[in-house]
Amino acid sequence: MSGWFAAAHAALADFVALGGWVVALLLAISVIAGAAVLWKLWDLAMLRVGPHPALAAALADWQAGQRGAAAARLAAGRSALDRLAARAMAAGAPETLRPRLQAETEAHAARAEAGLRLLDAIAQTAPLLGLFGTVLGMIEAFQTLQAGGSSVDPSQLAGGIWVALLTTAMGLGIAMPVSLFLSWTESRIAREAQGAALMVEVLCGPALPETPETASRPLVAVQG
Repeated sequence: MSGWFAAAHAALADFVALGGWVVALLLAISVIAGAAVLWKLWDLAMLRVGPHPALAAALADWQAGQRGAAAARLAAGRSALDRLAARAMAAGAPETLRPRLQAETEAHAARAEAGLRLLDAIAQTAPLLGLFGTVLGMIEAFQTLQAGGSSVDPSQLAGGIWVALLTTAMGLGIAMPVSLFLSWTESRIAREAQGAALMVEVLCGPALPETPETASRPLVAVQG
């Protein structure tokens, strides 16, 4: 095990030495990005951001006038929206609580967005930092070309160029998966916010009349 660790450490040191301080900084950013992604997945799981079938069924019962059944469905609710809806139903007159419910749902959305600014900053900065490393490497390569005059070995110049391009590849390799994860997370939070807004309207607003097309299925769907 110690031999494997020593070999991995030596390979990493050689890689950093090849690309310079920019590569070392990009490696550190990749570690931070990986930790931030794992933490955000755990955070979303703890907040129960996602589908809310019990809440959707409870809101459908509430809209149909079956308030006791609606409250019973949320008795064992585990998500923040489930608990918020249960508290509003227990208040007896949730239509008077619209401002408070809106404030609570906005706070929930803000809590779900924690950490996204860091991921956005990484997605935007990593490719720029990689490009910066490439520019520095190209400057060094052309300085070598100038100093050598006509006796420069083309293989040395090519080697300097590919090493310079290494930082751009690293920056893009970090930014692309972080950007994809950020888009996926933002879409889930947006659906959660839409479901929360629908919950407030169902609890605080007048019931929508049923039509023959909707009589056989619930009018409310909180997917998250």
